[in-house]
Amino acid sequence: MEKNLSKVPEVTLIFWIIKIAATTLGETGGDAVSMSMNLGYLVGTAIFSVIFLASVFAQIMARRFHPFLYWTTIIATTTVGTTLADFADRSLGIGYAGGSSLLLVMLMMSLLLWHRTLGSISVDTVSTPKAEIFYWVTIMFSQTLGTALGDWTADTAGLGYEGGAVVFSTLLGFVVAARYWTSLSRTTLFWTAFILTRPLGAVVGDFLDKPVGSGGLALSRYSASIALLLFMLACIMIFPQRAGRSGSH
Repeated sequence: MEKNLSKVPEVTLIFWIIKIAATTLGETGGDAVSMSMNLGYLVGTAIFSVIFLASVFAQIMARRFHPFLYWTTIIATTTVGTTLADFADRSLGIGYAGGSSLLLVMLMMSLLLWHRTLGSISVDTVSTPKAEIFYWVTIMFSQTLGTALGDWTADTAGLGYEGGAVVFSTLLGFVVAARYWTSLSRTTLFWTAFILTRPLGAVVGDFLDKPVGSGGLALSRYSASIALLLFMLACIMIFPQRAGRSGSH
């Protein structure tokens, strides 16, 4: 691996398209295991945690960037984030607001510890095992936070799935505008957008598979998950991705 190449993809438009599809897949896939298979949130979390740890280990051991391995690991973080957030919010009874607040604190602590340890939280520096560990732990917290935040917006705040999708899409639009028309830190904007894509995927995923009476389309979680997975595979194969370079953004 060239020393100036990171182990994560270059941040482009197709990166964000695949990321949103992955977060939506995480919602439908996580619900398929915990709810459609009736395994429950705790068992679902255990299953996806094993997949997550195995994927992160493979990612760290890899000597260079591999698109399929990277996105497999991202999917693993979204599925474990879905079941873990649902377990905390519903099974432990701390509610969406409590879960979101706790996870936000954990996410901020992860970013702070990462920055204090390595001096940067830019994704372009993710080329060493230590940086990768911080990167994937931070992503796991952000995915879990996004699930809780999406559920809180759609349910507790009463905006519904469509309203939640509009809110998070609008917020992402502001981040894009800030990227082109302000001098705000590109690293800060990246992590803000990365976090916001998760609740967007959560509400879109719920909209696809929740009952019509609850404001959803009542689609099969299995078929929705397969369709999203095929879409991701097509994007990865049609639009080749390159590893990001240090200092590229």
